[in-house]
Amino acid sequence: MIPYGKHSVSEEDVRAVTAVLRSDWLTTGPKVEEFEKAICEYTGASDGVSVSSGTAALHTAVYAAGIGKGDEVIVPPMTFAATANAVLYQGGRPVFVDVDPDTLLIDVAKVEQKINDKTKAIISVDYAGQPCDYDALRKLATDHHLFFISDACHSLGAEYEGEKVGKQADISAFSFHPVKGMTTGEGGMVVTNRHDVAERSRLFRNHGINRTFKERAAKETWYYEMVDLGFNYRLSDIQCALGISQLKRLPAGLKRRRDVASAYDDAFSQQELVKPLGIVPYGVHAYHLYVVRVNTKMTTRAKFFASLRSQGIGVNVHYIPVHLHPYYREHLGTKKGMCPVAEEAYEQIVSLPMYATLTDDEVHSVVEAVGKAGS
Repeated sequence: MIPYGKHSVSEEDVRAVTAVLRSDWLTTGPKVEEFEKAICEYTGASDGVSVSSGTAALHTAVYAAGIGKGDEVIVPPMTFAATANAVLYQGGRPVFVDVDPDTLLIDVAKVEQKINDKTKAIISVDYAGQPCDYDALRKLATDHHLFFISDACHSLGAEYEGEKVGKQADISAFSFHPVKGMTTGEGGMVVTNRHDVAERSRLFRNHGINRTFKERAAKETWYYEMVDLGFNYRLSDIQCALGISQLKRLPAGLKRRRDVASAYDDAFSQQELVKPLGIVPYGVHAYHLYVVRVNTKMTTRAKFFASLRSQGIGVNVHYIPVHLHPYYREHLGTKKGMCPVAEEAYEQIVSLPMYATLTDDEVHSVVEAVGKAGS
């Protein structure tokens, strides 16, 4: 089976991790700050705060935005549930805004229609690894005095108007899950150019405690205070060492992903069964996912999916629109018909294999399997 996504671990990665295992620090040590600085240098953001997962990064971002009970936050439905869940964790309410039919990115033209006195933030999602229209979203956020959060969990290494994704919003959340462009096993990070936001994020990831172990040691004191309700969202030195090593290979991995995407684009331009998503003119795609829409006049998505699976191609679907999940239907009263573009797309989309170690022969096998699925 050729999976839809796959991690890659090198001998250099292994050596980096084992060096930490032999050191005096397994967590809250020097590799954490080193990793945060490395991600900041890569993205151009001034502050990075590592956390235990992409979900933790989103939760941290929502906390840093000051979201609380009764606040509304605009979120697209075409995303993993964690994007909207993070709002619920803080007592807020996600308000779903439909997506653009070509790219499945949040439809900026529809965002303003959902803004009211309760709206406190906008969360954009760089679906599949393609950046949103940050300038347009930033203008909306500024005009309406809203906090702007970027769910960039798919888009580390993507570019917007010639700059790396990571400093366009008030705070951006990254994920280092194994199927992402680089991994720490599990892990995430928020990056920002606002020092106050970074400080709130550091407080939140460490139980709401106002002094770290390092700060207490420097002052030769044991004393600390819990000043807010936080979580243990810390990322270990073991994971950060892996991240530092993986980041060195990210540019090569991104190039390979883009080469694979180009090969798919060329192959699928000559047939009618599947259509790749649209590409924005202002950005460079990171290709966490390669998503196609199945022509349901020729076959159903279910038959297409089953055919590829039977041929050893581990396709997947990203995502069930969040508002259609049973929890949201039951607790928030969401229902089918709220986001018709995302709902129609869900019935058609399939994610094809996309990862940095995908070989040319495997790409050819995927393309052949797609052709057979329509015959």
